[in-house]
Amino acid sequence: MKLSEMKQILVEGDIQLTKSLGQNFLHDLNQLRRIIAAAELGKADKVLEVGPGLGPLTELLIDHAGEVLAIEKDMRLVQVLRERFPALHLIHGDALEYLSGEERDWSDWKLVANLPYSVASRILVELSQGSRGPLRMVATLQIEVAKRLTAKPGDEQYGLLTLLIQADYQPRGWFKIPASCFFPEPDVDSACVSLLRRTPPLLALELRETFSKVVKRSFSQRRKMMIKLLKKDWPIQQLEEIFGNLQLSPQARAETVSVEQFVGLTRYLATGS
Repeated sequence: MKLSEMKQILVEGDIQLTKSLGQNFLHDLNQLRRIIAAAELGKADKVLEVGPGLGPLTELLIDHAGEVLAIEKDMRLVQVLRERFPALHLIHGDALEYLSGEERDWSDWKLVANLPYSVASRILVELSQGSRGPLRMVATLQIEVAKRLTAKPGDEQYGLLTLLIQADYQPRGWFKIPASCFFPEPDVDSACVSLLRRTPPLLALELRETFSKVVKRSFSQRRKMMIKLLKKDWPIQQLEEIFGNLQLSPQARAETVSVEQFVGLTRYLATGS
């Protein structure tokens, strides 16, 4: 979809874009093709798209995948999408509410989407922490969020979001998308990040709640030693023993601890082994 076509649809439909809904539509065909390539789509694939907007990415998804399910919040855009893609499985609703409602099995799906920036992180966490998350998640979002998703221990961006996602997904790369590729241009640069579900999973389903508790407590004050934060929830003697078993320094701060070490710490705290 060319930028001129996008503007024409908006004018003819008398549609004024809403900033609060994150309506910055990617129109650059080269960038759209890069997103499709990152998703590694085939006709056997089922794709979930959140926030299709006017459908520039949707059009390519329909061409490359076997099934596409799109969720759009803006009824004005839903009407445009229904006219453009009569066979598209389209849901009018709030994607975050839909995904956090009834539990669904996404284990043989891929998420491929230009996510609304205001809810991008929450959507990825919601999908990743379910027991049956997508095979792959390829998402366009703010570049700062992409850096957090792909960060490594010791990186400035390494934090709570990093751990909550990387416990279940491995980053497979990202690329920058300039603001000029969108209409209207957002105030920030964007990036597309590719995340591949871990197989087998690092974390057993029954340990997820404890893992989340450990990570959130550990990052509650980034500059403090982890063990001093964690002793609010667990006995210091137990923590000192576990840190020794994991060869973690008692002075360690959360930003230096790997996802594998956090998983090991969770196992010890939850099961004693």
